[in-house]
Amino acid sequence: MLITRHSSQNITCVLSLIFNSTSARIMESAINVLVSEFKAYAGKEGSASTLSKQEFTSLVKCQLPNFVKNSSDPATIDHLMSSLDANNDGQLTFMEFWNLIGNVANKHGGF
Repeated sequence: MLITRHSSQNITCVLSLIFNSTSARIMESAINVLVSEFKAYAGKEGSASTLSKQEFTSLVKCQLPNFVKNSSDPATIDHLMSSLDANNDGQLTFMEFWNLIGNVANKHGGF
């Protein structure tokens, strides 16, 4: 089979589309998991759209024990929660929680 420059570019475009859509699905799945887990923990008590300190503690201990050092230490959780709680209302919105995810991913990725 003869591959011309034009057909080579087409193959590259098709492979790029396949790769990019697969990557998008992986990233979309990761975001869906983060949102679902946030909602599952937030829905346990109080507002279904925020994490209380108890819900946050449970989420960190169960879901992030290898990424948050000393996740079982109440002082660590207190410090972490207060550093994320931008409006100091004792609850974490998803956007406040997202800062933790960004910081953990940044550190884990070596950035």
